[in-house]
Amino acid sequence: MRYIAIIAVGTLFAGCKNYTITPDSLRQQLKNATPAEVRMNGPLGETHNYRANNIHMIHCFDKNGQPAELPNGPAIESRITLANGRRKVMYFDRIELRNDTLIGHPSRFISTMEIRIPYSQIVKIEVQNGGKRMSYGY
Repeated sequence: MRYIAIIAVGTLFAGCKNYTITPDSLRQQLKNATPAEVRMNGPLGETHNYRANNIHMIHCFDKNGQPAELPNGPAIESRITLANGRRKVMYFDRIELRNDTLIGHPSRFISTMEIRIPYSQIVKIEVQNGGKRMSYGY
């Protein structure tokens, strides 16, 4: 039974395409992003209102190092690797840059939960569509 669960989880993550963003590129993209109020429709029909960055297309690189564009949306997740090897996961549309600190939110349900990362500590940024059935409800 344990092996079936491991295989199921591995199969689920194998279908997600990962992209990378350089810290400098993310900084530039966030500098041009002005937060705006959005409404998000969740998979169970629930709605959430929050402020999101207005990045529509994420400029990134695919696994072969080729430039790519990933449409931003409420299901896009970002994984930030820090200089000490730790990783922080948050929703891409909720990240913002204030002074020299990256601020993000790892939860849609607990909107007050916040992660603050000194930008100088970021060594790698990965993004992927988490496959969750969420959409903006304009």
